[in-house]
Amino acid sequence: MTSRWSAGAVAVAAGLLVSACSATAMNGAQTPSAVARIDAPRPAIIPAPASLTTATSGVYLLASGASIVVPAGDADAKKAADHIADLLQRTRGLTLTVREGDARPGDVVFARSQDAEDAYGLSVTSDGARVTAGSFGGFLYGGVSLWQLATQTSDGPAPIAALTIQDAPRFGWRGVMLDSARHYQSVEFIKQFIDWMSLHKLNRFHWHLTDDQAWRMEIKQYPRLTEVGGWRVDAGAGPRADIDPATGKPRLTGGVYTQDQMRDVVAYAAARNITVVPEIDLPGHASAAVHAYPELGVTDVPGTAVGAVPGDWGIYVTLFNTSDETFRFLENVLDETMAIFPSRFIHLGGDEAVKDEWKKSPAVQARMRELGITDENTMQIWFMTQLSNYLKAHGREMIGWDEILEGGQVPDSTVMSWRGVDGAVQAARLGHDTILAPAPMMYLNNIQSPNDGSPGRGDLVTMQGVYDFNPTPDGMTEEQSRHVIGVQANLWVEHLRTEESVVYMFYPRIAALSELAWTPAAGRNWQDFVTRLTPQFARYDRLGIGYARNALDQTKLPPPPQGQRRYDHQMRSCNNSVPLNVFDDAAGPDGTRATFSMDLFNPCWMYDAADLSSGGQMQISVGQVPFNWQILHDIDNVKVRKPATPYGELEIRVDSCEGAPVAVVNLEAASRNNATTVVNATLPAQTGRHNLCLMFTQPGIDPTWVLDWVRLAPAAN
Repeated sequence: MTSRWSAGAVAVAAGLLVSACSATAMNGAQTPSAVARIDAPRPAIIPAPASLTTATSGVYLLASGASIVVPAGDADAKKAADHIADLLQRTRGLTLTVREGDARPGDVVFARSQDAEDAYGLSVTSDGARVTAGSFGGFLYGGVSLWQLATQTSDGPAPIAALTIQDAPRFGWRGVMLDSARHYQSVEFIKQFIDWMSLHKLNRFHWHLTDDQAWRMEIKQYPRLTEVGGWRVDAGAGPRADIDPATGKPRLTGGVYTQDQMRDVVAYAAARNITVVPEIDLPGHASAAVHAYPELGVTDVPGTAVGAVPGDWGIYVTLFNTSDETFRFLENVLDETMAIFPSRFIHLGGDEAVKDEWKKSPAVQARMRELGITDENTMQIWFMTQLSNYLKAHGREMIGWDEILEGGQVPDSTVMSWRGVDGAVQAARLGHDTILAPAPMMYLNNIQSPNDGSPGRGDLVTMQGVYDFNPTPDGMTEEQSRHVIGVQANLWVEHLRTEESVVYMFYPRIAALSELAWTPAAGRNWQDFVTRLTPQFARYDRLGIGYARNALDQTKLPPPPQGQRRYDHQMRSCNNSVPLNVFDDAAGPDGTRATFSMDLFNPCWMYDAADLSSGGQMQISVGQVPFNWQILHDIDNVKVRKPATPYGELEIRVDSCEGAPVAVVNLEAASRNNATTVVNATLPAQTGRHNLCLMFTQPGIDPTWVLDWVRLAPAAN
């Protein structure tokens, strides 16, 4: 009698006796006595397999001394087996030998089959385990599933209940995008990140390498792209005051990837069944390239020169021009890119290209008339089509963000839908393949818990929200849904300066992404997934993955009691129109940086239920952050309150944000400190409890005053 696991819920026989012959047949491995009772844990594999059947009896004890036996001369099987053996050694302390030849009881066998790409079979009996696959990816993923079964308990021989798995992915594209343009990550980190991706059966690493704020990819024909475009001075008084003694100028931040390093990353990823897909963002997000080579920009419009690689986030108006010379440049860049990255797909961006410069440029307008094009959106379609055709002529294909459907469509291109799901629906209707990567749900730079004050965007994207996302949106026919080739999560790192913060925002939500991308829709079950997270978190701990431990905490915690520090994210925003959690631009005396939770358009905080019956003595930690957001005409909507002094003031009001303040704090001393400063305010006595509104006045939009924390105690007698 067997049970079929379709939604991940499985009953596993436990407390089984191991026979004496089985205990002694494991090649000298550590084994329990013949009468030991072995509890085999419930199978906890993420992503859940397409089919898992458990036996009513039988437990395999995977122990040191066993072998992984591979077919003679099968390089794919051996490469996967070597990786799994290393993984078991590092995370479970088991030493297994990879060899060819005949299997013995207690061994793991890798065998060839006719399974499709990335599919595998896994069977476990009391005598051993067997992985069957028709490809390297299948061997690797079957081995990863075995590794997960072996890491559900602590160190030592691993008991695994007898079972049978037949598994294959739902989507061919199971992707993650990492922005390395806004903040640079080391090659060592990229490799580690790729390792962790492979353990979730993810197979596309979309590498965002160019943007306004940096050009990271070495192009030998154009060395200034990285020599100049790979470095910048970050925005803010803190970075401007950080003088490099070698140059006497503000210290540059950044980094570049040489072609040898990128080839190394490509090879490393391939050894984990991951394809690296580079992105060169065109025709917008071009400031770093245009600063390095000004002739690439719109040079016949006054005021379009890029004086330095910028440190602001948001949308710049800088575009590549449309001249033949610029297309030769871009084709030469693509030649070197294709020589580094063997991926079938090259991502060319196409997003957020504000057309102001093209509209004002006599040269661009003349080119449009020559081509018979009457609007700038159609001109972008023409621009992207030239490059798509160039890729096609070299055996490659273009991916673009969903703006490549505005003003027409780029033939033979795949559409990555980020502005919700509408781009994917439209692309499928037009016959384009499409990848779902919509904001906000697939944008993991958003916070994952309502109690989270970590850096990033302040919209809440929960783990369950990622898990429950529908990659085949309503409105698609069955035929159109076949154009959905995959799903992807993106991480933009404007507010994520460190590699640790990148990991924190990805994990553990990447586990939800993996099951969304791999497991058939009918086989996904949120509650069962949550139970499988417990051993998954233990694996993360063994691997050193600094995941967000509050990701499943979706109940907003009450603020700390009066008298304790109440941090900005523990208070209410007055508006919450564009919530952000941003790093301070300067480090404090101990080298750490504060994180400020703020609303971009109206920095204003509510301290709820303050007991002012005896008055109040308030300590407030304040800071200043650069207003480094390019938000075009929306800049007019940012609230700037007129100050009474040249430095600005902190104003505190009772019950609402209107009327006269009950306390005003001069910020002159704080204005001289680039990091945080503690200031004090005395509040008059009021009957009962009251909400307090805290807001700032300031002489201009940049820098912006922000709160770090507030502590309210009764006023001293």
